[in-house]
Amino acid sequence: MFTKVLIANRGEIACRIIDTCRRLGVRTVAVHSDVDARARHVQMADEAVSLGGATPAESYLRGGAIIAAAKVTGAQGIHPGYGFLSENPDFVEEVERAGLAFIGPSAHAIRAMGLKDAAKALMVEAGVPVVPGYHGEGQDNLAAEADKIGYPVLIKAVAGGGGKGMRRVDDPAQFAQELEAAQTEAQKAFGNDVVLIEKYVATPRHIEVQVFGDGTKAVHLFERDCSLQRRHQKVIEEAPAPGMTPEMREAMGQAAVRAAEAVGYAGAGTVEFIVDASDGLQADRFYFMEMNTRLQVEHPVTEAITGVDLVEWQLRVASGEGLPAAQEDLSINGHSFEARIYAEDVPAGFLPATGTLQHLRFADGARIDTGVREGDEISPHYDPMIAKLTVHGSDRDTALAQLTRALKDTHIGGTVTNIGFLAALSEHQGFAAGDVDTGLIARDLDSLVKQAAPYSKTRALAAVAALGLHNNTASDFAGVSLWGGVEQTAHFAFGDAEAARVETLSRGRFKVTLPDAAHELACLQGAWNVDGTKTDAKVWCAGGQGAVFWGNTYAFTVPDPLARDADQGAGDGFTRAPMPGLVRVVDVVAGASVQAGDRLLVLEAMKMEHALRAEADGVVAEVMASAGDQVAAGAALVRMDAADD
Repeated sequence: MFTKVLIANRGEIACRIIDTCRRLGVRTVAVHSDVDARARHVQMADEAVSLGGATPAESYLRGGAIIAAAKVTGAQGIHPGYGFLSENPDFVEEVERAGLAFIGPSAHAIRAMGLKDAAKALMVEAGVPVVPGYHGEGQDNLAAEADKIGYPVLIKAVAGGGGKGMRRVDDPAQFAQELEAAQTEAQKAFGNDVVLIEKYVATPRHIEVQVFGDGTKAVHLFERDCSLQRRHQKVIEEAPAPGMTPEMREAMGQAAVRAAEAVGYAGAGTVEFIVDASDGLQADRFYFMEMNTRLQVEHPVTEAITGVDLVEWQLRVASGEGLPAAQEDLSINGHSFEARIYAEDVPAGFLPATGTLQHLRFADGARIDTGVREGDEISPHYDPMIAKLTVHGSDRDTALAQLTRALKDTHIGGTVTNIGFLAALSEHQGFAAGDVDTGLIARDLDSLVKQAAPYSKTRALAAVAALGLHNNTASDFAGVSLWGGVEQTAHFAFGDAEAARVETLSRGRFKVTLPDAAHELACLQGAWNVDGTKTDAKVWCAGGQGAVFWGNTYAFTVPDPLARDADQGAGDGFTRAPMPGLVRVVDVVAGASVQAGDRLLVLEAMKMEHALRAEADGVVAEVMASAGDQVAAGAALVRMDAADD
């Protein structure tokens, strides 16, 4: 076993690896950007080395600097986590040339599985089923190949990932246009515009199998269902897959093992399959999609049902030990779900968000993988994940109930999050029944993202918090005078501004009068009673922001009477940056006529590209940013004049 390893990553995965290393007595070295100098993973590690910079290119993608840090600190191996350099075969070779162990698969295995077309050809040789399609190198007759396969078809970049360079085509007349769009996007994202064509599976489920190898032999640790996706990004994962039969589990598991052994796989990896679920789960209806040659984000659900620490297995095999278990030693215990909590504005189209985590309370009883603490900033330079929340129960219904409760008991203030969306998804009728496929979220998106309006009782709690009285309920109390209760006016806004009269009756007791209702509140032994009934409501307010956590998160603001109207200038014809980011493309010039919906420019932030479009017909009066500019949130980018009637 190693005595010291360097973790070439950040955030929750770096912290998760450190946890296992601590348990095994292995010392750890963290690396960090300037932005992450005080990050949680840096605090947790035994040693830390600065890589400088802020962006990944300036820090976590600097392979030479990471290897130098490992050498100078005496680390014997480098764990890449996932993302960044984890699937870069050139980095693996550089690590090994430096005399260090790469805690992951070989460069050969990564290269073999790195291009989708080559990987699928290899899988055919290994006897692993693949989706009918065209995976050849020739790109001149793709329309004819699509005709042979039969519509609908899926165009996919061979070097793709995250949904980039991917287009569904239902009509042959649309093929040329969609092909050009996919190739252009693939070239920009991956520097490779080669695509493959596959039959589109109409009722798809995304089921993947966790594998683990020692370079010669491999085992599987059963499946995970990752069908709940938004724009090809996983949202909630579970293990095992609902509706899975023993026959199909055996067939998928053995296919995944053949895939791993075909490339001499060492370490943790995931073989992803697309499943045609139009007639339920059948052993002859699953097809290889790709292999992720790294630890997966959703590995905690596999750990929950198997009792295996996959990071420990990685460390043991990379240090020279054999497979920690045989296939017959592995079994499934219960059911597990993982939900990914992000800082993102769901009603605004899941727009990544920044902010300070002024209030952070995770649910008791759930496994929390996080790289942040209360008071930390969500940086625009990295993925906006706040945490992964994982629950485990004796069966699926129990685990799902635990997931819903844990999400509702997780309270975050200071930035918008997707917790409400996740909670709504956990209560979705189809999901609860196990009737899932990759199109579920898109079909029911409107109901899933709909925000609950605050009840009058919720607004009454916000009124107390807006005056700062929610923190003065157990000791000296400023709301009571010698002559009795004090009445104050609270100003707050759940979108629209409103006011309420708050009368302090005694310590921790209030009467709140709203325009449409009146309620009596009392804080007794840390619990809020509303009109004589104990509730599980929690209240937070600081720095002009607040939230009532009561089944949902009801965020509100407290206006500063001395501040200028924050909405001044709204509707003035300016297109502004919704978040800090890099202007990637500018599509318009001054004097150009545009129609509502036309793309004006593309802003890159938090590993994603966001198209900013014209809200109405008009003429571009002024372009105030250029490609390559780094802009702040709220910065004016384009000014429009209304179109002449």
